[in-house]
Amino acid sequence: MKKSILLVNLIAWLFITSCHSPQSKWQITENPLLTQWASDVDPENPWPEYPRPQMVRKNWLNLNGLWDYAILPKEDSEPSDWDGKILVPYPVESALSGVKKRISPDQKLWYHTTFRVPKEWHETQNIILHFEAVDWETAIYINGENTGIHKGGYDPFNIDITPFLKNKGKQELVISVWDPTDAGFQPRGKQVTNPRGIWYTPVTGIWQTVWLEPVNSQHINNYKLVPDIDKKKVTFYIHSSDKNHPAALQIKVFDSNGEIAAAEGITESPVDINIPDPELWSPDNPFLYDMEITLTNNGQETDHVSGYFGMRKISLGKDEKGITRILLNNKFLFQNGPLDQGFWPDGIYTPPTEEAMKYDLVITKKIGFNMLRKHVKIESRRFYYLCDKTGILVWQDMPSGDKYIGPDDPDIERTSESKKQFEFELSKMITTKYNHPCIVMWVAFNEGWGQFDTERIIGFIKNLDPTRLVNSASGWTDRGVGDVHDIHHYPEPRTPEPEEERAIVLGEFGGLGLPVKDHTWVDKAWGYRNMESFNDLLEKYEQFYSTVWQFKDDPGLSAAVYTQTTDVETETNGLMTYDRKIIKLDPGDAYKINTNK
Repeated sequence: MKKSILLVNLIAWLFITSCHSPQSKWQITENPLLTQWASDVDPENPWPEYPRPQMVRKNWLNLNGLWDYAILPKEDSEPSDWDGKILVPYPVESALSGVKKRISPDQKLWYHTTFRVPKEWHETQNIILHFEAVDWETAIYINGENTGIHKGGYDPFNIDITPFLKNKGKQELVISVWDPTDAGFQPRGKQVTNPRGIWYTPVTGIWQTVWLEPVNSQHINNYKLVPDIDKKKVTFYIHSSDKNHPAALQIKVFDSNGEIAAAEGITESPVDINIPDPELWSPDNPFLYDMEITLTNNGQETDHVSGYFGMRKISLGKDEKGITRILLNNKFLFQNGPLDQGFWPDGIYTPPTEEAMKYDLVITKKIGFNMLRKHVKIESRRFYYLCDKTGILVWQDMPSGDKYIGPDDPDIERTSESKKQFEFELSKMITTKYNHPCIVMWVAFNEGWGQFDTERIIGFIKNLDPTRLVNSASGWTDRGVGDVHDIHHYPEPRTPEPEEERAIVLGEFGGLGLPVKDHTWVDKAWGYRNMESFNDLLEKYEQFYSTVWQFKDDPGLSAAVYTQTTDVETETNGLMTYDRKIIKLDPGDAYKINTNK
């Protein structure tokens, strides 16, 4: 079997690499599996989509593409020679990077590229350099000058590089990245140095888009919006680059027929906009309003951004039987979806293309799910944009870390640095994804992995975002806080006992394995309980969901999460194979089961 798999994938690899010009100095490395989208990767323009869909400016420059790279001992300074080319934004461990090398904790990964700032930007505006995600500790150098260090593997960050730019000509960008993976305390999710079982290949360095944009000295830094469907309004909190001098602003809201509402205000102060007869966002009707924000100073426009929002509400409440339920837009909706790991055989953390990423979401909806649990990984802003558009509810996990010590053991000493970093990255997850209507729940901890100060952390999240539900711990160590009591049980479903103040949910179950020949990462793949055939899988899946639907009615389960969307590396318990080429359940049958129709 192994020989046939390697032969099939070698043929695919030769075909894909032959599609690209030899001048590109890039080719996909040999790999156990490739997705169909690997052949769509353009080394001259990978991931060309605008990276920040909720705050769009007209002018921007994508820096993705072929960069120089080098791997050196951690203590070494910038290399004088480079090892070769790497395709950004694919992580160095991935086949799509063209490198596929592992980085140890005592090494650093270095990148080098050059770019030119358009003349019309250079003369009148500040230039912002954006990194959508780099794992983990990143130092940035512009034209030889150190511009700063960022620690965080999942959050977008940016730097005003204007003071470091030359007046004309090529600008030089060098970055170094250090990532200790599971030798450190930082949030990392399922990345380990020794992948096996439920633990996967690590990711180092740039894994999302790098880009530039010009802004005026006074511009919009970010904004937060809070929809209120009960009062039929949305409140904007818009923050500018100069918080000490509030600027005038105008906000316009549009539906498909044109402008429906507008308001004026100033930055750093809330601005309410009434939405007449609001059309509510839901999985069945993922309606999004467009909006524009214009910033002015002394009557002159200094910034203009466009975006969108959804009018939706997530809350707890009682149903007609007095059971505490999760409510969407004041009505009980049973939330049902897969555990979604977000790993790819050819890009690891980075999907080959946006179409690949979209495919997972389309299949999720097609087979009858209305939700997914994004498991100990934070995705790009475009992922949540697609969930917003597609109508998929998201339970967003905080990536676990802290060497997974715990859970919540008062006898274990955690360093203040560890706690501080976890809370920093937790806060960035919430603040940078706050405006996406698809996200309805924050999951603080998974199965006690690194769990600590649970009650305090839940308060920390609620203070940052009082509009969403909080799951204190999905599985294992429940401390009686948060909005839901979440248990895990494999393989068959179970349910917690009903509670007065919290909804009850099944955060993980299933994991039924079915390896599909020529579509597995390794010969000896595994699942929690391997099925013999597609029919066996379907029968057991239907049996499990029959129980889930019974639990919905008695004792009153509000949600269930099936493990999992796809196979991942050695795991074969996905509803699709790891290469996404085989859906293991007939979509029509799965839809009926998952919707209880």
